Amino acid sequence: MFSVPTQPETARPFLTWQRILDWAQDHYRCRTFNKDEKIPARAGLLYLVQKGAVRLVGEAQVSATASSSRVPRINSEEAFLGFVGAGQPFEIVAQSPFTLQSFAHVDQTAVIWLYWHDLDNWPHFRREVLDAFRYQHQRKLLWLSTLGQRRTIDRLLGFLTLLIEEFGEPCEEGYCLPWALTHAQIGSAIGSTRVTVTRLMGKLRQKGLIRTYGDNLLCLPAEAVSRNQESS
Repeated sequence: MFSVPTQPETARPFLTWQRILDWAQDHYRCRTFNKDEKIPARAGLLYLVQKGAVRLVGEAQVSATASSSRVPRINSEEAFLGFVGAGQPFEIVAQSPFTLQSFAHVDQTAVIWLYWHDLDNWPHFRREVLDAFRYQHQRKLLWLSTLGQRRTIDRLLGFLTLLIEEFGEPCEEGYCLPWALTHAQIGSAIGSTRVTVTRLMGKLRQKGLIRTYGDNLLCLPAEAVSRNQESS
């Protein structure tokens, strides 16, 4: 059985969430996924994360010609594009040569799917969904601004700050990301390599700008979050 997820105060809960959960069960529009399991999402549908977290990954098909041959090869380049947390919607967009894929980032990630016209039954819920998408758009603009930084260490710190500000939970060290994220995934998000991210993460830890908590969860000191909120 589905249950209403417990959300932090900063989340954007849907006011008619329980009604949607009941409707999804009645219409077989809900499914639970294991960690790293691909979610078979497709364009044109609306998806809602009921619990857990979804990892969005972009994949671009890039042509490359081998030195010993003039026949072009098609290579795939993946990039981590962010999370969708419980109570949030997402869409899958497909536009050649780019594709967007979704994966369960943690075990027992539950996802509901609807057609957009299904929202005609709940006009207020439609407004909540559109408000959530607008919020996500604003966060992506901040992400793009961060990725425009020239120095890799600035892109790294900005990226981690945005993630933890949006999804972080209070802990003894400050605010931590509730899910693990590999250095390779971070590198793909900021246009760097795993080795470089590992080296720069060490520098950020030495400066006290980031910390680790529990099972290598990434944390920002509480004072750093407060400064960022005051400046925004």
